[in-house]
Amino acid sequence: MSEKITFSVSKREGLGKGANRQLRVAGKVPGIFYSTTGENIPVQMDEMPLVKLYENAGLTNVIALDIDGEVKECLIWKLERHPFKNRLQHVDFYGVDAEKELRIKIPVRVTGTSKGVKLGGRLEEYRQVITVSAKPTDIPNEVVVDVTDYDIHTSLKISEIELPENVSAYYDDDFKVLAVVPGRGSAKAAAEDEE
Repeated sequence: MSEKITFSVSKREGLGKGANRQLRVAGKVPGIFYSTTGENIPVQMDEMPLVKLYENAGLTNVIALDIDGEVKECLIWKLERHPFKNRLQHVDFYGVDAEKELRIKIPVRVTGTSKGVKLGGRLEEYRQVITVSAKPTDIPNEVVVDVTDYDIHTSLKISEIELPENVSAYYDDDFKVLAVVPGRGSAKAAAEDEE
C-alpha cells in the first residue's frame, strides 16, 4: 500500500526454451504479463532491476508496468528461481483492475513475547500466510500479530485477526493461525497428555 513503482520491460519475440536460455545468458529474465482481458504478453527485462523491484514492491504492491510505452497496472504474481544458482529464471505479472477485489496470500508476522511463553509455554504458529480479499491498492504487505498478552491456552483464529479497512480474510473453516500451548516439560502439559 505504498507509492506505485513504474517498471519498464520490453516485448519478447522469441518463445520457447532455446530463446529463453539465450535471454538468460545475456543477463535478461523472460516473463509474461497476464492481462485481465485474457491477452498475455511475453516480456523481457534485465535481472538486477527486477531484483530491486521485487525488494521494493514484493508480491502485494501494485506496480505500473511499462511495456514498450504502454502502461499496465499489475502485481508480481510469481518469481521462479534457478534451483541452485542465485538467478531469477522467469517472472509472471498479473494485470489488475483497480475496482475489482482479488484474493491474495499475505504473510503473518508475529511480534512480542507472550506471557504464556514466559511462564514456560510455547508459541505454535500454524499458518505463516493467510488469504485475504481486497482491491489491489488496499492489499497490506503483511498482517502483524502482537502476542504479548497471550497466556497459555490462548489461540487466534483467522476470523479474529484484525485487518485494515476494506480488507477481509478469505477462508472456508475458521482455522487457528497460532496458539500458546503448555510447554512439553510442565506438569500441566503431562496431565493434559494423560487425559
